[in-house]
Amino acid sequence: MGKRDELIAKYADDLKSKCGMTPDMALLTKVTIGCGPSIYDADAQTVAAGQDSELETVKNNFLIKKLGLKDGPQLMAAINSVIDTYGRSERNKYRAVVYYMLVKHFGKESVYS
Repeated sequence: MGKRDELIAKYADDLKSKCGMTPDMALLTKVTIGCGPSIYDADAQTVAAGQDSELETVKNNFLIKKLGLKDGPQLMAAINSVIDTYGRSERNKYRAVVYYMLVKHFGKESVYS
């Protein structure tokens, strides 16, 4: 099992145990691959939910640029909803898990097909 496969298994476990979701493994794999090398960097692989600048980055670089969504208050509301589902007190909110939940939230699975 390669390093990426181990991380995908860890992300799937987080989705099940912390978020109460049964992950679509094919989609989770594609979202993880889409995160690129950031998943291997200790700092970049997580989302710092307490930093407004980090949440803006998720909104601009992922929701608007990658998923093609229009800017508006609904984007930050969705990010906050995902963070709440993951657990605000959860120290490590993995980027791939947050992105996966945002893809599901907006029904944008087609971006990864």
